[in-house]
Amino acid sequence: MNIEHIRSFLEIAETGNFNRAAERLNVTQSTVSARIKSLELVLDRALFSRGPAGAELTAAGRQFRRYALSIVQTWQQAGQEIGLPEGYRAVFGLGTQVSLWDRLVLQWMAWMRDQAPDVALDVQADYSDSQMRQLSDGLLDAGVMYSPRATPGLVIEKLLEERLIMVGTEPRGVEDGWLPDYVLIDWGPEFRAQHSLAFPDMETPAITVGLGAMGLSYILANGGAGYQPLRVVRPHLADGRLHRIDGAPSFGRPAYLVHPAEPPDAEVAALALAGLRQVAASESED
Repeated sequence: MNIEHIRSFLEIAETGNFNRAAERLNVTQSTVSARIKSLELVLDRALFSRGPAGAELTAAGRQFRRYALSIVQTWQQAGQEIGLPEGYRAVFGLGTQVSLWDRLVLQWMAWMRDQAPDVALDVQADYSDSQMRQLSDGLLDAGVMYSPRATPGLVIEKLLEERLIMVGTEPRGVEDGWLPDYVLIDWGPEFRAQHSLAFPDMETPAITVGLGAMGLSYILANGGAGYQPLRVVRPHLADGRLHRIDGAPSFGRPAYLVHPAEPPDAEVAALALAGLRQVAASESED
């Protein structure tokens, strides 16, 4: 039984779709199918029922899923412990969204090196969905993200809130809720809901991007306006490269800390989480 076969099984159980699981694993659909077939031969049970709606776990599949999660978690922990350099007592795995790196995680890493120099850090940048999956599987010890989902065994707490403001390369105001060179930056579902309420009649922008840094780079290079975190654009406002758009509302964008209710190393987890909360409190915006 191969650990990659089990990871493929868990991806299909999560997505309900062989093709989507293959995309997440960065392998072909035929590879995923072969892995599941191999598992089913070893277990002598069908793990999924396939149909037009996708793949659903069979009764045997639901039973195996509990063991699969435990196997993957144990494998991850074993790899971390065996791979620890001499002089380190533990490793702490943190997932983070890219836009929280410079504001939170970089400072937290320095804090951890000062407070717990014998704890190795494994920091991975990823989206909320992937972080939640890895937390559920025991592959991460904590995650900081914008869109967590309630999951048994995981604790979700609000860590900080960013302030998104509309800025542009020219000093001006919102005219009838519309700017012709507006760049719509997708900051997630909560932002989209607030944005739709604030600008119900806004026409579809010519440009929409899914990454804040990409939107900012475009605006600075080509002109235009869009929503950005206040902390990010504050230097550009100070030097006059950007201006706050008059009449545009600001939006809150909360970030959350997610961690297991019962961590495998409670002492290290308590210290690491305390550090994240302390750094977040010191980085609270005006």
